[in-house]
Amino acid sequence: MLKKDPFGYYFFLKRFLILTLGTLTWFRYRVYNKVDISGMEELEKLSEKGVLFVANHQTYFAETILLYHVFSAHKNGIRNKLPLPWYLLNPKVRLYFVAALETMKAGFIPKLFAYAGSISIKRTWREAGKNINRKVDLKDISNIGTALDFGWVITFPQGTTTPFVPGRRGTAHIIKKYNPVVVPVVVDGFRRAFDKKGLFLKKTNTTLKVTFKEPLQFSENENAEEIIDKIMQAIEQRPIPPAVANL
Repeated sequence: MLKKDPFGYYFFLKRFLILTLGTLTWFRYRVYNKVDISGMEELEKLSEKGVLFVANHQTYFAETILLYHVFSAHKNGIRNKLPLPWYLLNPKVRLYFVAALETMKAGFIPKLFAYAGSISIKRTWREAGKNINRKVDLKDISNIGTALDFGWVITFPQGTTTPFVPGRRGTAHIIKKYNPVVVPVVVDGFRRAFDKKGLFLKKTNTTLKVTFKEPLQFSENENAEEIIDKIMQAIEQRPIPPAVANL
C-alpha cells in the first residue's frame, strides 16, 4: 500500500486516480465519440521500461488520457479496442507524460492528473503566453531519464497543440542521452471533439484515431536536426514545402 515510484508518488493513489479519471472519461471516448486504434501489435515487442512514445498534440489532456486507457487495456490483454473499462482496475502505472509545468499547475483537475504521472518541465521558449529564452533545466532532463529507467514515457515534441510547427530539439537530446526505444504515435480527431484543454466536449460522433507505428531507428552519427526531422515525418507533422502545397 505504501510503495512509491521514483518520484515519490504512492502507487495506490496513482491507481485510484487513473481508475477514477478513466471511468469518468470513458464515456467521452466510447459513447459520445468513436475510437479507432491501430498498431497495438507494436506494443507487444516493447520492454516494460526505456520506451519513449512521441506523438503529435491536439489538446492539452484528451489524447494523453486516452493513451492511459489504451496502455491499461493493453496491459490486460486487450488489443485495438476499448471495452467497458474493467481494465482500469489494473491500470498501467509505470507510465509518465511530459507536460509544461504551468499547464499542470493551472487548476484542480490538472493538479490531480499530474499525480497520475506527469513529468512537469519548465518551457524554455514560452511562459504565461509570452515568448521567452530560458536555458534548459538539467533537472527536467534528468527526471525524464528517471522515468525512462522505470517505465514508459509519452512526450509531444512540438510542445504545442498548433499543427505542423517544428519539433523541439530537447526531444532529440533526450534520445541521444538515454537511447530509448522511440515509438511514433499519430492522433487525430481530438481537436474537433474537444476544447483546447481537452476537458470539455465540443462535438460528438467524432472518430478519435490513435495509430502506433514501428519504432524509429537512429544512428550514432545523426544530429539533433536529423532526429527531429525523422520524428516529425513519422508523426505526420513535417510542414509541407510551399512549392508542393501550391501544386
